[in-house]
Amino acid sequence: MCQYYANADPILYESRTRTLRIEGVLTTIRLENFVWETISRMAEAEGSSTNELISTLHREVHSYRGECPNFASFLRVTALRYLALEASKGKAEPESTNSSVTNNELTQSIRRPSTQQKRVH
Repeated sequence: MCQYYANADPILYESRTRTLRIEGVLTTIRLENFVWETISRMAEAEGSSTNELISTLHREVHSYRGECPNFASFLRVTALRYLALEASKGKAEPESTNSSVTNNELTQSIRRPSTQQKRVH
């Protein structure tokens, strides 16, 4: 299992900061190179630039959720979900294609502390 990480090129997890304009405001976002590359692939698949895609994602998450306290984390999760969807192409479709069910289950598992984890106050 460690080979996935130990053999990874360090440039992949090195962070890079980009400044872009979102809703008319200059914004700085710091992400790992691998995440930037994935977002770039997503933008290419959508026929847009990376900056246009990020602006669209920002508008959509704010329209849907009202706020996004950690937009960089949102972008990381979005990139991971994109890669998971790409990896699952050609595999059997899940019973439910409604991603909100998956999101709700994921959210509940994150919010629900494991009985093996200790709470620190």
